[in-house]
Amino acid sequence: METAGAAIIDDLRGAGLSVAKGAVPEPLTGGVSCDVWKVATVDGPVVVKRPLEQLRVAADWHAPVERGASEVRWLRRARAVDPRMVPEVLAELPGYGFAMRFIPGAPVWKDELIAGRVDAGFAAAVGARIAAVHAATAGDAAERDAFPTDAMFRALRVDPFLLYVAEHDAELAPALRALAADLSERKIALVHGDVSPKNILVGADGPVFLDAECAVYGDPAFDLAFCTTHLLLKAVWLGDARLREAATAMVAAYREGIGWEEAAGLLLRAGKLTAALLLARVEGKSPAPYLTDPEHRRIVRDQARALLLTPAALDALVANWKRTLK
Repeated sequence: METAGAAIIDDLRGAGLSVAKGAVPEPLTGGVSCDVWKVATVDGPVVVKRPLEQLRVAADWHAPVERGASEVRWLRRARAVDPRMVPEVLAELPGYGFAMRFIPGAPVWKDELIAGRVDAGFAAAVGARIAAVHAATAGDAAERDAFPTDAMFRALRVDPFLLYVAEHDAELAPALRALAADLSERKIALVHGDVSPKNILVGADGPVFLDAECAVYGDPAFDLAFCTTHLLLKAVWLGDARLREAATAMVAAYREGIGWEEAAGLLLRAGKLTAALLLARVEGKSPAPYLTDPEHRRIVRDQARALLLTPAALDALVANWKRTLK
């Protein structure tokens, strides 16, 4: 750790940042895909993030570390859409790491939800801000060229969440493979790729998005589906109907922001993707760690399988989602 800390300090100084005297990098929770530290500088604390090649999961799961550069590009592009929605990137560092400004007093949305502080208005703001990025980048050839990250998105999202499950489920394999092919081929707007409550801060001016290392120019339905999946999983886990209400508010606000295509088509794609992602969180390479109760897993699995066999638009899927099958 001492060697790693010294290297981080050297990298920050090399990038022109004034590290505070005696500063020692403080490890933060980096999830499964990266190392994260907080470091004091004379201008306030910064967060340093560096992607891992081997992710911290039980399965053999590798991903290109170059995704750190695409994350920086997404953060900067989103900041141009709305500077309130992302932290400021201060410097790019060796090894595809980067430093961004630390945002004090902004709890993680996931922690707020678990604590029972469910705010449908905040969820609606999440949907609106996701849609704003999609609207600003839809149909933009320059944005597409700036994110040649299809291989990375496949490694982090398509393979572990869709194709891995298809390999182990003969009945659903055709539907999952068709979804994977469509997701890989559809190029509509700039996608964050990991819109999850654990990657969203509750900032003073609304949602602040982090961890865009899966960014790709692709199907915006994925971002909406990914976040909806997490809210519905937590509705089952916590037994809280307000989480489904939050998902309803998020989907409705997102729908209001759709201007680049017909809303009905996008919501149907998002419904199919949500069903697949729900199943992946109990059967894929990265199962939801909090769904340890076999009954909770059964509730999610049974509904997800039925929805993959009989697809529904996302708003209908959310409205009919059950926290119990009794």
